Amino acid sequence: MISRMNMPATVTADPLRLDVINPERRRLLLTAAMGLAAAATASLFPARPAPAAERDAIRPFSIDVPEQDLVDLRRRVLATRWPDRETVSDQSQGIRLTQLRELVRYWGTSYDWRKIEARVNALPQFMTTIDGVDIHFIHVRSRHPGALPVIITHGWPGSVFEQLKLIGPLTDPTAHGGRAEDAFDVVIPSMPGYGFSGKPTEPGWGVDRIARIWAELMTRLGYTRYVAQGGDWGSPVSSAMARQASAGLLGIHINLPATVPPEIARALSEGTPAPAGLSEQERAAFDALSMAAKKGDRSYLVMMGTRPQTIGYGLSDSPAGLAAWMLGHPGFATWSYRAGDPEKSFDEVLDDVTLYWLTNSATSSARLYWENGGQSVILAAAQKTAEISLPVAITVYPGEIYRAPETWARRAYRNLIYFNEADQGGHFAAWEQPGLFSREIRAAFKPLRHSN
Repeated sequence: MISRMNMPATVTADPLRLDVINPERRRLLLTAAMGLAAAATASLFPARPAPAAERDAIRPFSIDVPEQDLVDLRRRVLATRWPDRETVSDQSQGIRLTQLRELVRYWGTSYDWRKIEARVNALPQFMTTIDGVDIHFIHVRSRHPGALPVIITHGWPGSVFEQLKLIGPLTDPTAHGGRAEDAFDVVIPSMPGYGFSGKPTEPGWGVDRIARIWAELMTRLGYTRYVAQGGDWGSPVSSAMARQASAGLLGIHINLPATVPPEIARALSEGTPAPAGLSEQERAAFDALSMAAKKGDRSYLVMMGTRPQTIGYGLSDSPAGLAAWMLGHPGFATWSYRAGDPEKSFDEVLDDVTLYWLTNSATSSARLYWENGGQSVILAAAQKTAEISLPVAITVYPGEIYRAPETWARRAYRNLIYFNEADQGGHFAAWEQPGLFSREIRAAFKPLRHSN
């Protein structure tokens, strides 16, 4: 990726003519010149505190993918070597050949990356270096005074593209059925190892570290009061921020909550029957999680959580392989990839997959699963929800991997201030139902707007 930004002008100076000066004067001038040079050097390369200030700088950023990268992608797509078709009539062996082949054919012949590039470049984008890694983020301030800042975190196999349709309704609510007092300043960062953010070169980049980096980002932006929202990986990141009680954080809203109680987790792990006494909703959640395990819906977790480097070789070399791997996520199970469904069209899907390809982030993004050490993001004990005292809001979507019962949510989060079950939307709810998702964020954070 190439970032366009203003570069400082080059400074030049005439050389000293020492060859016509007597030795004594030459010595004095040399001494003076050395002092001037030292001063100039100090201004160009400041003393030790200044590099930190330079690293803290927020730099404008825009996307400019070299054309040869797009040509190479198209060549690879059209040269895909296909496997034989699955031997079943469903997706129990993975994404079906006919479905993927149609998508990949469109990718190689009709898809236009420049459309999403232009759309994102129309938004204010920035880069800043935190903890040695470049962090890319979109930052849109509302025109309405008193807007509440919110940092929204994506997951895998998503990206900042998931949240693009939230920006209008959140920053300009009066144009989308809301009121001026519902406005937000929106910050949408690319997680480390994802998209245009830098790739960590050492272990230790789990959700706790990302949470601290997000807190630092909001501080750099000058926010002293803000809220956080997340789904998928964004949920444990936001929860970690709440657990750490990041300075200025008022509360969080999550849409993949860690509500599964210990006794339920134990039964699922051991493959034993559901514990006695479950309500109808609790039993439905147990059955959904049990069935997902039996169907292998979480098998991608095992591979990325144990051998992200191994799978990375294939995903970094084959665009079709990358698409198949990403679309194997259960969150995509009901997506049709049709132009008639603009929230789930070929272009919507390929924007996301192409981002992973062009940034070569299949391996670096998968390492977050390895960093998580096999801890499930939906288990209350694994995510240490009992340590969260800040206000928590939850929205449950019907197409989510599991529908968290309110009883489990209230056990897990002692300061649950909002809980709602939406009637539409799935795992990628912000992508699928941006209007509904925006209304949920407004409602969830309304009690916190005037809190300290």
